[in-house]
Amino acid sequence: MNWESLYTTQRTGASERKDRAPDPVRNSFLRDYDRIIFSSAFRRLQNKTQVFPLPGAIFVHNRLTHSLEVASVGRSLGKAVGEKIAEKYPAGDTEFVEFYRHELASVIAAACLGHDIGNPPFGHSGEDAIRSFFNGLEGDMKSVIQDSLSRRQLCDFERFEGNSNALRTLTHSFNEPEPGGYRLTYTTLASLVKYPCASIEGFDKKSGLISAKKSGFFDSELDIYQKIAAALQVPKKTGYEQVYARHPFVYLTEAADDICYRVIDLEDAHRLRIITLETFMNMFLPFFENQKDVYKSRGYIEKKLANINDDNQKVQYIRARWIGLMIDKLADIFMLQESALLAGALEKDLLKCLPPDDAALIDNINNFSVEHIYNYRAVVEIEIAGYNVIGGLLKEFVHAVLHPKHPKSGKLIKLVSGQFPITQDPKYLYNDLQSLVDFIAGMTDLYAIDIYRKITGITIPELR
Repeated sequence: MNWESLYTTQRTGASERKDRAPDPVRNSFLRDYDRIIFSSAFRRLQNKTQVFPLPGAIFVHNRLTHSLEVASVGRSLGKAVGEKIAEKYPAGDTEFVEFYRHELASVIAAACLGHDIGNPPFGHSGEDAIRSFFNGLEGDMKSVIQDSLSRRQLCDFERFEGNSNALRTLTHSFNEPEPGGYRLTYTTLASLVKYPCASIEGFDKKSGLISAKKSGFFDSELDIYQKIAAALQVPKKTGYEQVYARHPFVYLTEAADDICYRVIDLEDAHRLRIITLETFMNMFLPFFENQKDVYKSRGYIEKKLANINDDNQKVQYIRARWIGLMIDKLADIFMLQESALLAGALEKDLLKCLPPDDAALIDNINNFSVEHIYNYRAVVEIEIAGYNVIGGLLKEFVHAVLHPKHPKSGKLIKLVSGQFPITQDPKYLYNDLQSLVDFIAGMTDLYAIDIYRKITGITIPELR
């Protein structure tokens, strides 16, 4: 790969053209950002769990606020790296310099904005619930589905992945005649596919390939990703059918996400009084040890903290300074890894490329978060709820698709939004099941709970 071929203004669903859009105000990548932020799929993220159950008296992060913050960090990372590339290769043509100096930031911001748009309700437990349902099929339902779907198609459900569903959400036209979905640029889409791998070859930790850690596209979107990879000259991994090297920009999108959730989850935990200010400070202040710049030193940070009265404000100050520090560090690391990135050979994320002292501090944050945050009682409760609600919805709706003559089936299918077409034709079972998963994965937490209660008779809807 090379920096010259890694970007294009070509969009999904559009005829191929090499000229740039003439809009003097918004370039192609700013329009990507706008199309995502004004979409209903993005708005629904405001009622999807990030880590802690959605709000009581204290407003914690949800998927929408998380995505906005990741986009902010991603824009800064893209700007920092773009400037470094433009400065390193000043002989590039005008378009090259323009892209890296001014437009890469918009690409990464847009990719960050859309990185969680395919996640189902109830956080990561929603993904697990969909996988568990299809892996636990029994009896007639199991035999019909396994006999009707190819192994590749079945893996899309048994190994359902929010990252793959993000690409589908942004590129699939659902029930509309115009192709291309949101019609985003290939550049932005390539920058959010963290695991460019088909479901059937994904989730293979033994491979050592970061691309195959999970998956990045379903069988239904294989053709779309092949076109993106071909246009941007992203190569396949040797020895695999549909596993590609990562696009270098993905590392920036991933880094912005990694930076945010590591500090934001702990900030939320402090607001909820799960952890103390002292615990928070002990985890993040050591990053400022031995900084040559006096304004980034631990002594300077502690001096500023002494003039802040409110504990929440202290946490916010540390968070802001730590994010800025990590942006600087990871932009430098990105350029240090340039050869490996362009060769498609960097098999770890940028945070794992940090110097040993910083890497040890990140490991400490990871271990603490798993033990004290991700296994906190309220978090576990929402995960269990996710399993029951999503599993229950899938059981009802999949049964309705497989048994269209059952009296209840027709009524259930009427509840599915018209943008997710259900044929109930056995020849199109893969498409029908995808439409059901699209419908359920697109729900907010509260809507999923509401419809589950109503169709199971836990609550009786009122006439309106």
